[in-house]
Amino acid sequence: MKHWFKRSLFGIAGAALLAGSLAGCAGSRHGWSGDSAEFRARIVERVGSRLDLDAVQKQKLTVLTEKIQAQRAALRGGGDPRAEFRALFAGAKLDQERAKKLADDKMAALQAGSPEVIAAAADFFDNLNPAQQQKVREFMERGRRWRG
Repeated sequence: MKHWFKRSLFGIAGAALLAGSLAGCAGSRHGWSGDSAEFRARIVERVGSRLDLDAVQKQKLTVLTEKIQAQRAALRGGGDPRAEFRALFAGAKLDQERAKKLADDKMAALQAGSPEVIAAAADFFDNLNPAQQQKVREFMERGRRWRG
């Protein structure tokens, strides 16, 4: 077989593999279909099993996840946050007025929703027993992921 023909076949096979991988990953976010209620329910079940939560504690965790989701939605606003941020750099100079307005809007949304999130977090955490509270502290010490 000619050398250039082999290279072409390997190139086409590599491109097909790359395209297939990208297509497979493009439709999902690590197994999440995009339904936020379903995602929150999975989080509650996962955390509930790791902390051995009872029904009342799971309900308080559900309220906390709903408050956090509402806070995230308020912070995102109606549009695409990345597009808003990129628009600041679209001109020859940084749009300082628009940047200040964007920051002020985010701070107002944060200040408006924070008391509810804090109250829900306190209600959830205060209703855990000391062993469960310690597990939460250990999780926070380790970082983002719980490793079994």
